[in-house]
Amino acid sequence: MNLLIIAGGIGLALLFFAVFLFFSRTSRQSELLTQVTSQAYQDNEAAHRGRFSAETLTKPFGYVRRVFGGTPSPDIVRRLMLGGYRKSYHADTFLVSKLVLPVVAGVGVAFFVKNSVILWFVIAVFVGFFLPDLWLNYSINKRRESIRLALPDTLDLLAICMEAGLGLDQAIVRVGQELRLSHPALSEELLQINLEQRAGNPRVGAWRSMADRVGLEGVRSFVNMLVQTERFGTPISRSLSVFSDALRTQRRQQAEELAAKTTIKLIFPLVLFIFPSIFIVTLIPAIITLIKTFSTFGR
Repeated sequence: MNLLIIAGGIGLALLFFAVFLFFSRTSRQSELLTQVTSQAYQDNEAAHRGRFSAETLTKPFGYVRRVFGGTPSPDIVRRLMLGGYRKSYHADTFLVSKLVLPVVAGVGVAFFVKNSVILWFVIAVFVGFFLPDLWLNYSINKRRESIRLALPDTLDLLAICMEAGLGLDQAIVRVGQELRLSHPALSEELLQINLEQRAGNPRVGAWRSMADRVGLEGVRSFVNMLVQTERFGTPISRSLSVFSDALRTQRRQQAEELAAKTTIKLIFPLVLFIFPSIFIVTLIPAIITLIKTFSTFGR
């Protein structure tokens, strides 16, 4: 029985691999996109790369994928970019995890579960296949939230740098370098703008690429503001100050909205947990006393 389940898990993994090869298309655009976005941090990570890094472990799978003529789909590449994973081997790592985790989960169920093996095997394979997607969605939301919280301070620093005499491009590079420790996600995006401009991408195109990579409404509004100031020639430092104040006001309003919702959310724990405890502590002793008193009168 265990050998049958193990064989079924291996066959299911091979089926997933075949489906991936079938639906993956050779897209020159996605390949160039991966190369451009991964080049930004290749030199920075080369000095800290260990002998048994993720790139080394996933390199054989990359060779197999290239032999069969498949490339990661643009949707997977874009989602990895939104999560901050831009190197070429990140896509291979993600796809390998979607293939390996169901097999590992199925083999674990085959060896450690004794009752309802088929049911738990199907559940484990299903969870193992979709677990990388859940983890990637969590990484995307976490990165967006960190960028959203760091954006007002970044705009203030940009305004200060420009009032000190720096141009917009030099101010973006300076702020990106200063925010490496406190806000690394937004720092990467700002430095990526500089790298794209040095590669020949126009300024407006680099800004809009950042908005597409982040996928956050506040960043899109910031990019639209920069495009309008670039087009109409308005003072950028003043626009940055006004926009940062508007973002802080919006963030404060969101905090007030969440605080106002707590009164409604507290109803359910009050009714389910606190009120029964109060009832037990206050009324049960009186009820017990009344029962004893009536029993005494009955005698």
